[in-house]
Parts: sequence; C-alpha cells; structure tokens
Amino acid sequence: MDSVYYVGLDVHKKSISFCVKQADGTVVSEGQVAARRVELTAWVRQLPGAWVGALEATLFSGWIYDFLRPFALSLEVAHPAMLKAIAASKKKNDRVDARKITDLLRCNLLPRCYMAPSDLRELRRVLRYRNLMVAEAVRMKNKTAGLLMEVGAEYNKEKLHHKGYFRELLDSVTNVPGSVLDLLKLTRGATEMFETAQQRLVAGLCRHPQLRERVERLQSISGVGEILSLTWALEIGEPERFHSVKDAVSYCGLTSAQNSSAGKEHRGPISKQRNKYIQTILIEAAKVAPRWNPTLAAVHARERERGNANRATLSVARKLVAYLLAVDRSGQPFIAESPATEPRQAAESAQTVAAA
Repeated sequence: MDSVYYVGLDVHKKSISFCVKQADGTVVSEGQVAARRVELTAWVRQLPGAWVGALEATLFSGWIYDFLRPFALSLEVAHPAMLKAIAASKKKNDRVDARKITDLLRCNLLPRCYMAPSDLRELRRVLRYRNLMVAEAVRMKNKTAGLLMEVGAEYNKEKLHHKGYFRELLDSVTNVPGSVLDLLKLTRGATEMFETAQQRLVAGLCRHPQLRERVERLQSISGVGEILSLTWALEIGEPERFHSVKDAVSYCGLTSAQNSSAGKEHRGPISKQRNKYIQTILIEAAKVAPRWNPTLAAVHARERERGNANRATLSVARKLVAYLLAVDRSGQPFIAESPATEPRQAAESAQTVAAA
C-alpha cells in the first residue's frame, strides 16, 4: 500500500481544493482545480499513480463522486457533521481542510457516510421534486383562502378547492375587486398545475421497473401507501446497510437525543440528525395508519392511554419502520393472518431483522 496515494478533496461550487499525500504523510502535491469535467479529467491524468480519495458530502458531491469514482481504487464520502467534530481547529481554509481529509483517510479515521447508487439517486431526485410540487400546491391553496378572507368573501372551506364549487364561487361573489378575481383564477391554475405535475411524477415512479415490485411488497403492509413505500425505497436505498431496527429508527429521526452525565440521563426531543424526508412521511403516515392496521391501532391506543398523543404517533412510526425493514430485507410480502396473530408475526419479523 506504500505505492498508493491518498487524495483529499474539499469540494465547492466552482472549485475543488486537493491534497495528495503518500502513506507516510509526505505531501506530493496540493492546490485547486476548477469543478468542471474537463479540468478534472486533466487533473486526474497528472496524478503520480494509483490513488484512493475522499470528499465531504455536500450539494455538489454527487456528480463529482460519479465522475471520479472510475479513476480511483476507492472513493469515500465523509459525513459532514462528524467530520467537523474530528477535524475542528482554530485555523480553517480550503487547503487545511483538504489536508485534514487526506490525513483522516490515510489513518483510516474518516467518518464515512452511505452513498446510494447513481440510478437510485436519480429516482430520489424525482421524488424530492414531487415533494416540492406538493408544498407549492398547498401554498397556492392557502393563498386562495387568504385572498377571499382579505376581501370579506364568504366561502365553504371544505369545498373551496373543488373545481365545481370554486367556479360557482367566482360567479356568485359580489363586492370583490376585479384584481382579486384575476388573482384567484391564477392561483387556481397554479394549484392544478402543481397537483397534476406531482401525480405524473408519482405515477412514473410507481411504474419504474426498478421500483415496481419493491413498492408492491411494501404496500402489502396494512396502512402503508404508495407515497410511504416510494419514500422508504428511495431514501433508505439498500436496506442491508442497517444492522438492526434501532439503526433504521435512528436514521429516520424517530429517537431522542441522549445526554447522560454523572449517572443522570436526560432525553430531549427527537434528534435533528436524521433524514428529514423519510421522517416527515413516516410521522404523517403514523397518524392515519392505525385506521387500517389493528396492530398499529393497539400500539397507538396503548401509548395514548399514557396521556401523550405525540408519543403515540412516534410509537406507531417506529413500528412501521420495523415492518418496512423486515419486508424490504426478506423480499417477501407482509402476511397478516389475523389481528390476533399479527402482533406475534410482526415481533418475529423485527427479531429476524435485529438478528441479521
């Protein structure tokens, strides 16, 4: 391994600072290269020999990782939060950061993070764009109600976003400025556009050959719909990377931060270190899943009796994670024989995943 060179990359939008070292820590070269494919190709060709590299996970790391990976013996992506804790110092600049990443890689101390395959990341980008469409549609709906309230127009909020009722409302309202009517029509048009776009994106993902069978298996769990199934499949990626249900629950942001000192332990709110996309969908699904799943209803009722509705929702979300991980890793549909046997089956599935 003495002939292998270690390369640390400090990635930015327009430039990449690099440091190349030998195994003994001798600096071979360092500097900056433009974050463009042509310049990166020329830079890779002038490296002195076989190399392994590391870069910090940023918004720009994905395409750089995909481009450089074929040229390297191995290329790792560092966890940004853990990297700051390890490499903290008074002096910080791009050259120093590149050196520290190289040293952490050379000493096998680099806090690695999971990098999903490129085809999975492409599909994940589509799903996250769908989330943006949903958020914008909600904003437009709220703006519609806000415009009506500003001018004192009466309306039925339960029917406001139905096409027929909205059309009748525009024809029947009085004492409303013409500009408001024009804005209402524009807002309604934007709402329909965003809703249509997100429906097309979801339909395309559900039909994708890489996801279709997996999503159908996940939906075999009562209370799990296509949005939760798609989000789980694309945000989790490869379920084998989780050694236990606890690891998956922690990744989904359903555990609280721990602060223990001198024999005293304090539990805070759920951790901010999580995948926010899967966390949001799981919590929303946990609020309605007990309506269709007797086991989840029992979990919710048991926790609700203790007087905290939020904890009951989190308990249901954690149970959903156990179900989803068990089905995803086994490759078999979830079969609930009866409400009496379903809790036992779910417990056995969770134990199987934990033991794997």
